[in-house]
Amino acid sequence: MPVAKSDLIKKLADAYPGFIRSDLTRLVDILLFEIQGSLKRNESVEFRGAFSLRPRLQKARISRNPRTNQKVDTPEKKTLLFRMSKEWSKKINEK
Repeated sequence: MPVAKSDLIKKLADAYPGFIRSDLTRLVDILLFEIQGSLKRNESVEFRGAFSLRPRLQKARISRNPRTNQKVDTPEKKTLLFRMSKEWSKKINEK
């Protein structure tokens, strides 16, 4: 389920009423900017106890269009590998 940045800031403001909303907005902007920069530099991002993101490089290949059976050149591209921590996994799978 995607979360909008404004929703995240609102939840943080509700959880921490002592903080000014503009400070929380700046904090979230800095955090997202640093995550984006790290991933562009092919560095992994890890939030201990939550999740990790690792950039992966998919090699160029020849794939097939399923409708026309025509061969298509697929260029190499970067993808993200998301790994959830064991703690989060246990919390999600509890009944």
